[in-house]
Amino acid sequence: MNDPGLNEPIQQESKNVEEDRKDEEDLQKEDEQAFLDPSRWWFASTAFPLLAGTFGPMASAFSVCALVENWRVIVPHGPGGNEAHGIDIKDPGWLIVINTISLVLALIANIALLLNMARRLSFSIAQPITIVGWFISSVLLIALVFAATYGMELPGEDRALTQAFYYAIIAAGLYFVIATLMCVTVYGAYKEHYPQEFKLTMSQRTLMLQTISYMVYLLAGSAVYYRVEGWKFLDCVYFTNYTLLTIGIGDYAPQTHTGRALLFPYAVGGIVILGLVVGSIRSLVLERGKKKLGSRMIEKKREQLIKKMHNKGQRKKLTPIDSDEKADELGMTERERRKFEFELMRQIQDQANERQKWNALLISGSAWLVLWLVGGVVFWKAEHAQEWSYFGGLYFAYTSLLTIGYGDYKNFSNSGKPAFVFWSLLAVPTLTIVISNMGDTVVKAIRDATDYLGQFTLLPGEVSAKQRAKQLVTSLTSRLGKDNEAGETMTDQPHGMIGEKEGQDLEGPNGQVRATDRLAGEVESEELQKAGEAERRGDQVSKDVHEYHYQLVREFRKVMGHLNQTPPRRYTYEEWAWFLKLMGEDEDNQRSHRQAPINIRSASRKKGGPDMQQGPTHDKEQQRQWSWLGNRSPLMGEVDEPEWVLERLSITLEKELKRRHEEGRRGRREKASNVEGKAPSSSGSSKTLEQQERNGEGGHASVSVP
Repeated sequence: MNDPGLNEPIQQESKNVEEDRKDEEDLQKEDEQAFLDPSRWWFASTAFPLLAGTFGPMASAFSVCALVENWRVIVPHGPGGNEAHGIDIKDPGWLIVINTISLVLALIANIALLLNMARRLSFSIAQPITIVGWFISSVLLIALVFAATYGMELPGEDRALTQAFYYAIIAAGLYFVIATLMCVTVYGAYKEHYPQEFKLTMSQRTLMLQTISYMVYLLAGSAVYYRVEGWKFLDCVYFTNYTLLTIGIGDYAPQTHTGRALLFPYAVGGIVILGLVVGSIRSLVLERGKKKLGSRMIEKKREQLIKKMHNKGQRKKLTPIDSDEKADELGMTERERRKFEFELMRQIQDQANERQKWNALLISGSAWLVLWLVGGVVFWKAEHAQEWSYFGGLYFAYTSLLTIGYGDYKNFSNSGKPAFVFWSLLAVPTLTIVISNMGDTVVKAIRDATDYLGQFTLLPGEVSAKQRAKQLVTSLTSRLGKDNEAGETMTDQPHGMIGEKEGQDLEGPNGQVRATDRLAGEVESEELQKAGEAERRGDQVSKDVHEYHYQLVREFRKVMGHLNQTPPRRYTYEEWAWFLKLMGEDEDNQRSHRQAPINIRSASRKKGGPDMQQGPTHDKEQQRQWSWLGNRSPLMGEVDEPEWVLERLSITLEKELKRRHEEGRRGRREKASNVEGKAPSSSGSSKTLEQQERNGEGGHASVSVP
């Protein structure tokens, strides 16, 4: 006969356990799949929308430039007559109307994308508006360009096309490219390669708004100088562009006191906004792209290393040791074998990280080189009236690209100025990314070489030149020497966060970290106090439980102090073993260990999920098996190590506190049923949970504190 007082809490407890298990499995599967997603779908889901958000406002600004002036001029005869000072030919009304419609549609498309990024408009509504709007705008501008070139009077010796015409060509091309990119994004979401939403960071979500702000600031400044200096509006755009990019060519400079006075605040404000835009682009290229591509590079290095070990007959070192015979054969324990795996994984990380830095420099440097060479060709052809050579175009592009701006070469043609505005908006941010990548590679190598040279010659350090030479040889011959030395040093330290002091200050971007730390500190004190009370009562089970909770909260607080550290915190093997012990896994026990698979992706395709070489089990309590060299390893994901540990400690602590709450509620129900005379049906179960714990009989499974 079932006890009605216990039936409901038992069912609730079973439901809670099932939910906890499902949440933990979902989290593990998410980590497993994080680095397996093809890089091309990361580009489609993240990079392409950000490129569209950057170039969409830029294209709309160029559409404004294509609308504010006429598209044709008459070149005056005589000395000094050129297309830059031509006499305007009024555009027909239909051209202005179609040009305006194109601009309005493009603005609507930009607004839809901005609202989608800000999560104010759904993906399914915003993307059709964005894509269709940009495609129609591109088609309309292309039709106008052909009409102006072939449908109206052709430019002859006394006629020329203006800057507005060339801005229309650039805008039409940009609209078509970014609309095509967004089609790829929508296709990937339709095929369910990623959700129909943009998973962007705060800086990435605001990139489009920052780009809009910069382009509006550029056009607004141009309008002011158009009134103050009396220049043509598009010449003012050319002037404000090279001013805010700090190039300073010098062919246009303020001639009035008002224009010079306005330059002080205008230049500073524009440089600040430009810095925000470049910072967001850098976040896209150097942070998100670095993590995603870096994870794929680690996976390739991992596969190469495991294949190499298999070919050399070292496969047994990757197989869990489940008997004393295997331990004697390998000459190491299971813990030592796991540490060997861990150190191999660290070696893979270091090699992949170094290679990724140089690859990033190669890619950004190649982009910079292409912009330089292509820019030289464009300016050579655009300024043919000035009889520039290709070397002259390269020289002008180089001095502009490095923001030197001597001013000996200047753009005079109507095609050269719009090309320079667009080219410089691409080239200067690219140069910033190249310099950032050089800081991690070339500059670091030069700095290290200079330090070594100084210590050998004029600036001796704390060690002699002979000892320094030995250290240099050691570092070059053994990359793992430093890690092993650190591991040996730390094994003598106590468990937990090795070498750290209690009560350290936790830093964070806001007060959230400190508030959480204070709350965790209160829980930590409470658990320690309850452990002391249980010890005085002689209740060993309760003492062990509260000490376990105390250790969880204590490590939780310390790991919080490692969040957002630069460079990200990397834990030693001893620290990882301690954390895993707190989470219920033992590095000495092979139950949760497995041999690392070689090709995870092929196994995923064969068995219908990531890394399914472990056979299915109906035992819900069985631990998922993993290897330090497998995709379930915490070192394989895109998440920083402190964040991974903190998340798992939070799950473990939440499960423990929930179990304690359920046990307390069940104990109160049992006590109430006893008071009302409802005896439990099972024989020998008349004692309440509190009575069992008080007598040391154990109301729940004993938890041993690592």
